[in-house]
Amino acid sequence: MVFEIPEGFWAMQGIWAPELHAYKGKYYLFLTFDTDDRLPEQWRDWLPRVKRGSQVLVADSPEGPFRAFGEKPNQSTLPPDMMTLDGTLWIEEGAPYMVFCHEWVQIKDGTVEYVRLTDDLSATVGEPRRLFNGSDAVWSKKSAQYGCHVTDGSWLHRTKSGKLLMLWSTGGEGGYTTGYAISDSGKLAGPWRQEQTPLFTDDGGHPMLFRRFDDGKLMMILHTPNKARTLSERAVIFEIEEEGDALRVGRRIE
Repeated sequence: MVFEIPEGFWAMQGIWAPELHAYKGKYYLFLTFDTDDRLPEQWRDWLPRVKRGSQVLVADSPEGPFRAFGEKPNQSTLPPDMMTLDGTLWIEEGAPYMVFCHEWVQIKDGTVEYVRLTDDLSATVGEPRRLFNGSDAVWSKKSAQYGCHVTDGSWLHRTKSGKLLMLWSTGGEGGYTTGYAISDSGKLAGPWRQEQTPLFTDDGGHPMLFRRFDDGKLMMILHTPNKARTLSERAVIFEIEEEGDALRVGRRIE
């Protein structure tokens, strides 16, 4: 165990989407916290939002213990008036950024956004900027119940040719679906163009890419199936083929 919610912390319920990053001699844990505190509805006959946000914790070792910045960790790293989740770290031209999702429960058409972080990752600098909406992808399917577009689990990848891609997940024809967008500028600021064909359609999402230690082969890990209240959901790993600027899912590793 590397982190446990301490007494008096602002969120005492769920912990989602952990990511561990090594940066400038320290280790940073990106977590999304959730609480049951119900806040006012955003508009009539819509879902009330809760306190949900992504926060950065720090430690001297990957084994922890991880701690929040400051003596009174009473809110997420991201703006507390935004319902946010799935923060990830991206370094561009020496500057750290958090890329995250703005939750559909608050805004209906979820977004992927980014914000500059201070050099020690303890706080944000300036206001977040929107990169794209969930509805921008032709393969993103509206929720039948709420008429919303989900945005989840962004992960950035630089191809061998230098293109910047962003994998992310939403609802699709086969359930939870993962696709990717392409930055036409090669920079985080975009503009971002959605690849027309999704990458994974078999009810799985929140992908991350990594390379094998032995031969450097590109791999993808995600969780599937995404059905609620099931004991069958697992992290699964696939080989990924890089074909020019495009990605294709290869063999599943059993």
